[in-house]
Amino acid sequence: MNTSADALGAEADGFFDMLEERRRSSDLSYAFRSFNPLPYRGATDISASTLNRMVLESQYLSYVIQEIMLESDEPREMLLEEASALLDEMSQNLQLGFIRLLGYAMNKVFKSVFSSIHVNEDGLTRLQQAIQEYPVILLPNHRSYMDFLVLSYIMFTYDLSIPVIAAGIPLMGMKLIGEIFRRSGAFFIRRAIGSDKLYWAVLSEYVRTIVRTGYAPLEFYIEGLRSRTLKSLTPKLGMLHMVLEPFFKGEVFDISLVPISISYERVLEESLLAHELLGVPKPKETTGALLKARTVLKENYGCMHVFFGNPVSVRDLVKGKINHRQYNLVPRDLPMKPSKEMQEFVSGLAHTIIRLQERNVVLSAWNLMAVVLLQNLQGIDLDLLTQKTLWLRRLAQRFGAHLRWPENVSDSEVMSSSVSLHHSVVRCEGGRVYLVEEEGPGPVTQEEGVFKQAAAVLMCASYRNQAVHVFTRPAMVAVAMTTAASHRTDDIFHNFTFLLELFSNEFVVIPGQAVQDFEEGCSLLQESGVIGRSDEEIYVKDNGQETIIFLRAILQPFIESYQVVFRYLCEESSQTLSEKMFSTNIRSFIMKLLISGEVQSYECLSSDLHKNVLSALLRMDAVTKTKVDDQNEFSVNKPAVKKIWDMLSHGWTPQISVDARL
Repeated sequence: MNTSADALGAEADGFFDMLEERRRSSDLSYAFRSFNPLPYRGATDISASTLNRMVLESQYLSYVIQEIMLESDEPREMLLEEASALLDEMSQNLQLGFIRLLGYAMNKVFKSVFSSIHVNEDGLTRLQQAIQEYPVILLPNHRSYMDFLVLSYIMFTYDLSIPVIAAGIPLMGMKLIGEIFRRSGAFFIRRAIGSDKLYWAVLSEYVRTIVRTGYAPLEFYIEGLRSRTLKSLTPKLGMLHMVLEPFFKGEVFDISLVPISISYERVLEESLLAHELLGVPKPKETTGALLKARTVLKENYGCMHVFFGNPVSVRDLVKGKINHRQYNLVPRDLPMKPSKEMQEFVSGLAHTIIRLQERNVVLSAWNLMAVVLLQNLQGIDLDLLTQKTLWLRRLAQRFGAHLRWPENVSDSEVMSSSVSLHHSVVRCEGGRVYLVEEEGPGPVTQEEGVFKQAAAVLMCASYRNQAVHVFTRPAMVAVAMTTAASHRTDDIFHNFTFLLELFSNEFVVIPGQAVQDFEEGCSLLQESGVIGRSDEEIYVKDNGQETIIFLRAILQPFIESYQVVFRYLCEESSQTLSEKMFSTNIRSFIMKLLISGEVQSYECLSSDLHKNVLSALLRMDAVTKTKVDDQNEFSVNKPAVKKIWDMLSHGWTPQISVDARL
């Protein structure tokens, strides 16, 4: 897919604080004010029950039910009854009264926990125009449970059509809250659909009918899940295929995809996310748990930024890429398996949307401070932290980052207020800043001590991860230059493509754009005065060494973590292992290495990172996966893993001296 994220990007300016006006008016007058959105001009004005009936009476669902009847001998009436029950479980029942109720509650909550919610005004104007012209798909990133509520809150506030939202089924099970969400536009999707043909048919026809009729803007998370690391996740393609099909079948003229970037100065779930990554089970989503979590709402979570990106026209994107004739050969109402060409297009589009989300994220001073703190785990003087953060600020801006840095406030004040806001992560004692470890009763074992240190590091790392996309490509060039056999561009590019392939589950990359990614990384370094380039060579300038060392240090935790997992698979694990056994054993193995001092990076304990390593090895044919008794089982090709391990370790010195780091 040739569409670059650069071409589609937009400048992050023109923000205003939407809470400023909310603080001047009463919550009741806000909730019960007039609401007059301008709808999609081609919309069919139908109720939620009519929408459901259209799905149940569709030729598509009838065709799939006929297929299932032939395969299973189940009577048609029973299958229709089952389809109706699935739709009742799944479907939304959007009602303005409940939007007002939710608006009233959210107004109180948001004014309490956030100092400001900044929204880009031009983005709202573009969205309002897009909603009137074509069916709109809202595609926010997913970093917090707050994401689920904030877009509807914004759209209600500014008279934009309220979206229907794809939500996980656990939310439906929350007493009272689940029904409020349903009547506020949520429709609920099971997490494990598997090969349930009828469920797939009901869900896909439901989604397509929403798009086809222009019932409402449709919102879903293209990453599929909330990111526990606060890094972008590899996109899931199922929902995107569903929403695009009405366009490809000629049922709508165009579809507008709107990438939305939500960023938090402080995330409500910061501690919960870190503990989940260390293997602590995620708490069940229940109304009781929500009520117990009310103490969280007494804290200050700083600023939130919501950036509505440029609407992306599907019609413009497909020109010259997809042959529409294949869709003309199959009746619109019949199922059609996506061609390889279509799958590649949708995958490239999904990855591009995530890159757009990344480019429009607004970073805070704290995100940059977290980068520096993670390279100084023994603590750092506040003055030095300020100095290094300001250096990093200049570099990030040269690399195109959008930064929120308070005006008319001294740099030292910005730093102090960030430390104060993030008191759960850092503390300042005697002019020196340290990570905060959780307090606990009595003495702790070595394992408990490591766990506490790891939780502190992973909390801090989550804030670094919000900024890591800014540095990923220049950092990969920096590592590739250090490990390449020569200064020749070809050798450096070879190492770069290896890193890009290996880490493509850690950092989102658009498939087939390695050359563009390499050029982007090199250009940013060259424009920043870090490297020089000739026709055939790339070299580090004398004044660029500090930046190269810093960029290598950003990737160090990932490289060291992958090396540790490779070591376990080659030296400790059996040839075949279950997913559950792998998760338990790798954590135990790494814990011993951390206690002994053989491994330095506490990020090695992250369960998401372990899964990403396995995904990389599966993609690189060093591991194969099979299902045994509904459990994933992995077969390890140890020589192939060893070869990748050697390639990653070649020329890489795991330990960077403290003096050389930021």
